[in-house]
Amino acid sequence: MTTDAGTTGTSRQPEPGPQPHGFDEVHILWISEGMSCDGDTVSLTAAGQPAIEDVVLGLVPGLPKVNLHNKVLSPSLGGEDFLAPYRAAARGELAPFILVIEGSVPNQNIIEGDGYWTSFGNDPETGQPLTLNWWIDQLAPKAWAVVAAGTCAAYGGIHAMAGNPTGSMGLADYLGWDFRSQGALPVVNVPGCPIQPENFMETLVWVLHHAAGSAPPPPLDAMLRPQWIFGKTVHEGCDRAAYYEQGDFAKDYNSPKCEVKVGCWGPVVNCNVPKRGWMSGVGGCPNVGGICIGCTMPGFPDAFMPFMDEPPGGSLSSMLIRPYGAVIRRLRGISNIAANREPRWHHNKSELTSGYDPYWRPDHTPHDRGRRPRATTRGTHT
Repeated sequence: MTTDAGTTGTSRQPEPGPQPHGFDEVHILWISEGMSCDGDTVSLTAAGQPAIEDVVLGLVPGLPKVNLHNKVLSPSLGGEDFLAPYRAAARGELAPFILVIEGSVPNQNIIEGDGYWTSFGNDPETGQPLTLNWWIDQLAPKAWAVVAAGTCAAYGGIHAMAGNPTGSMGLADYLGWDFRSQGALPVVNVPGCPIQPENFMETLVWVLHHAAGSAPPPPLDAMLRPQWIFGKTVHEGCDRAAYYEQGDFAKDYNSPKCEVKVGCWGPVVNCNVPKRGWMSGVGGCPNVGGICIGCTMPGFPDAFMPFMDEPPGGSLSSMLIRPYGAVIRRLRGISNIAANREPRWHHNKSELTSGYDPYWRPDHTPHDRGRRPRATTRGTHT
């Protein structure tokens, strides 16, 4: 095996003849041998809307039968038994399949001579390791859809930060941002360090419905993220956002107030975790006292370091919002006092003072007030 096979990182176009929709059965080939900690797979096991088990067991209406191949979740014995569907797909003998990559893609081209950054199985003929890059080169053009699970796979993440020796990058950087799968889809990025479980499952289910022919392609933004998930910022869904509006900022991590001045990047980070929570609707960084460090963003981690420091612009925005927020906070305090008073007609005296008029009728005039209405006869009940 040559270590430079498929390591150019240039745009790769799928083979001619995109596959149609309306599949009854789909394989998911999940490779977590990128530069990864397997945290995305571990996080996936916490999903409940739906759970990955529900998808695999066919309990979600409208989905094709799903065969999941993931080293952590697979019932396979491992070794060549586990690698069999991957080898079949590389030979063009397994279709349709969705390729999921977990972990960033290292640059194999910067290695001089022998060696590799990360591998997945061995070449049957030579016994040498097969690099992640080789597998991507073989599988991505044949895949009906390609999904990047987590920020490392989507944009490079931790392993691609400044000063790294691996030249790591995201999947779309490697395949090319103009890449299209056999299903005519670009790379579908679901960032997160790790993925929020429901965010990934929601996206995967949409892709599977699309494969079944029952849904359109998932709408993606310019960074190939699902629009309905990453279209808003952390700040827009944060329980602490009102404190920012009122110019009321936390000075330490024990405070329930806005954490912008103690390092939170929520106002500029695309993520829905404050609204969705982390597991079963519970958790999410600002919800439990943590700051947002931008882990879903293409610029993570470099653009958000050093963590825990006040973000650039935090002082200016807080200076601008403080006078406005102080006035609003006081005005709302006055309204709050008024709203905390009971109406004056709540009493146990002998006179009703609520304003209720027992003689009022829609057609009454001011001089009618206080007069009893004349009796009218509409019929006799016997």
